[in-house]
Parts: sequence; structure tokens; C-alpha cells
Amino acid sequence: QVQLVESGGGLVQAGGSLRLSCAASGRTFYTMGWFRQAPGKEREFVAVITWLEPTYAGSVEGRFTISRDNAKNTVYLQMNSLKPEDAAVYYCAGRLAITNTIYLAARDYNYWGQGTQVTVSS
Repeated sequence: QVQLVESGGGLVQAGGSLRLSCAASGRTFYTMGWFRQAPGKEREFVAVITWLEPTYAGSVEGRFTISRDNAKNTVYLQMNSLKPEDAAVYYCAGRLAITNTIYLAARDYNYWGQGTQVTVSS
């Protein structure tokens, strides 16, 4: 059974940091991404990592870092200098196929975690 399980969300003050984790089981994903969805808004791309370089949304570049530990089949999202507008439910997503394409759209991902809430107080 293929499963993605996120953890690490919580409440943090503006300017603070959180690290999200996403543990995959059942398969090894070539592409793993983080998306977020705030109330009343569409799910948006945050960051993606393949076995090569990461890609970030402009709104988080320089503040967030995505990384992966292939031995643990886990991807991380280190979030620094958090802002109130970063508050959302954060979802981990995965694609299995090996490809040179970097996927930024939620519709391109086959597998999703249940989400973890990030709240940023001002």
C-alpha cells in the first residue's frame, strides 16, 4: 500500500521556523513535492524535489528548503522566517515516474498525504 504521511505542523510566531516531514511507504517516489492550501484558496505549489535539484515557488524561495533522505524515503520542508500568509494546510505529494519534467501543478501528482496544519501568528 502506497502511503504518504506528513508531520511537523503546528503553531509558530511570525519569523519563526518549522520543519515538516513526509514519510513515504510502499514505493519510492522520483518526484516529491509540497503544496499548501489556505481556507478559500486553491491548492498551490510550494516546492518540489527530484533526485536532482529542487524548485521553489517565488513566494518561499530563500526562506524554505526542501530536502530528501532516500534511505528513509522521507522528504522534508524546512520553513524559516515564516509569515502569516504562509499559514495553510501543507500537503506532501509524490510522482513515481522518472522524468526530466519538473511538475508544479497539483493535478500532476498521483499520491497525496493527509495534510498538516501550519498556523503563523502575527
